[in-house]
Amino acid sequence: MAKSATVRKQEQRERDRLAEEERLARLLSRTIKLHLFKATDAQLIRSMERLGIEEPQDLISRLICGADRLDDKALREITSV
Repeated sequence: MAKSATVRKQEQRERDRLAEEERLARLLSRTIKLHLFKATDAQLIRSMERLGIEEPQDLISRLICGADRLDDKALREITSV
């Protein structure tokens, strides 16, 4: 007996979900839980707006990559409080 369109769609969604989980498992190194103070969150939001970035993790990843390209002195300068 042939499968209904609903059953085929459910099976496709399950395959897609599994494929996404497998993709993330291959790509992700770890997950970081981050607590932000209100002022820091406001800074994050402003930076996202200035750059036209919609997802916080996208901006954070870009900042990490940018910081990794800095020499030690420049990195210390931008991270000193």
